[in-house]
Amino acid sequence: MPESRHKPAAIRVLVVDDDADILRILKDNLELDGYQTLCASSGRQALELFHAGNIHLVILDLMLPDIDGIQVCRAVRAQSQTPIIMLTAKDAVTDKVLGLESGADDYIVKPFDYLELAARVRARLRRPGLPDGGMLKIGVLHLDAASRQVRLNGENVPLTKKEFDLLCLLARHAGQVLDRETIRKSLWPAKTLYRWSRTIDVHIQHLRAKLETGHGACGCIVTVQGVGYMLKPERLASIP
Repeated sequence: MPESRHKPAAIRVLVVDDDADILRILKDNLELDGYQTLCASSGRQALELFHAGNIHLVILDLMLPDIDGIQVCRAVRAQSQTPIIMLTAKDAVTDKVLGLESGADDYIVKPFDYLELAARVRARLRRPGLPDGGMLKIGVLHLDAASRQVRLNGENVPLTKKEFDLLCLLARHAGQVLDRETIRKSLWPAKTLYRWSRTIDVHIQHLRAKLETGHGACGCIVTVQGVGYMLKPERLASIP
């Protein structure tokens, strides 16, 4: 008998694929792992289920009979930071790039091994991770992992998915310097980001602009020259 595979029942996974066999296999295995699983065989049905329920992760096929996975991904990402794993037979680099740029967090090619997919599901659900999967408070900064919302001095701060993940990573290590390689491996684990890319710097710049320009948390994210970045908790103690 396999070892019991249990996850909190509150975690709801939406699986979208027009192949009934794949839907059944994924549903059976995900439920064995303890996830609540909803299934959709078309893009429109997927969006209806997503809007109707509190979905924590989406496994999304690229090829669907009505609207394709790219459109579904963009529609979900336009209103939510819910993790999305693309599951598709297309393995060309251009297809992977298109999927990731449309808002997907990960990309796995058919045929696939469920154990690998399950590992990626677990990784996406815990990344970047907050204590008990809940709230993290640093002075006037409040991060909510469940809703993926940020409040600063009582006001909502709208962030993109990567900005939220980056802020969570910095917040979990508040007062510590995170080097660029640590940030790259934590937020871009599939090696979609080259070491010399300026993407991290751009995300830091955008995050600073939203926290500091709009809400007055001046200097809470500092650059440590030649090393990386740090969130300074003392600068979040209060904001005038």
